[in-house]
Amino acid sequence: MKITEVTALVTGGCSGLGHATAIALSQAGAKVCLLDMNEALGQQRVEELGTENTLFVRADVRNEDEISSAIRQCQSRFNHIHLCVNCAGIAPAKRILNKENAPAPLQDFQHTIDINLVGSFNVARLVASAMATQSAVNDEGERGVIINTASVAGYEGQIGQTAYAASKAGIIGLTLPMARDLAPLGIRVNTIAPGVMGTPMLLAMPEHVQQALSHNVQFPKRLGLPEEFAKLVIHIAQNAYLNGETIRLDGGLRMPPK
Repeated sequence: MKITEVTALVTGGCSGLGHATAIALSQAGAKVCLLDMNEALGQQRVEELGTENTLFVRADVRNEDEISSAIRQCQSRFNHIHLCVNCAGIAPAKRILNKENAPAPLQDFQHTIDINLVGSFNVARLVASAMATQSAVNDEGERGVIINTASVAGYEGQIGQTAYAASKAGIIGLTLPMARDLAPLGIRVNTIAPGVMGTPMLLAMPEHVQQALSHNVQFPKRLGLPEEFAKLVIHIAQNAYLNGETIRLDGGLRMPPK
């Protein structure tokens, strides 16, 4: 898949990993549709990336009507959607029992699952439906690529990460069966499982906190860069033989209990 001929839809595209991905795709020549809840920031990102090849749509990944409308707007503006990158998500931390042994509210767990797991599935299924009607982009019959974002917490969830780890493990579990479901249509599905990434939120923390977070990274011994996540997105899009795979992007990190 040639990035210069790609239209990409990026959820959570106005901040963090999604923002870095949108920048890299735009700089590589792709047209980019940003989906996010922050309307003011969305308009700012469009101005930064260029109004000609960038579109912002406010949409909640959990809402079928809003995502369907966003897909239609993207198609109306750019005709096709070749690449979908799901970066929208939340990362709450709460132990199952607090210090008084009271259980965590069930709605907090459900909220995380709804955004991270159900939201990613909702976007993927609706984008896949749009991709299925498109013409193939190459001789192998490829119509599109879907990239979901998991986390190393999906393998090694830490104390207080039950909801987050469960949501990311679910995304890892979706990867192969979703790829198998969509293979006859020429749509590939892969997942990236980042380690501790240097998003603006983490980089704003004191240096000693950043060092503690990167302590268990093998090499290079630092936080991952959002730009490195974006580079992997582009490689997955370009490498037609990558399918049904979850790729750890973590510098050899294996998360300790806390």
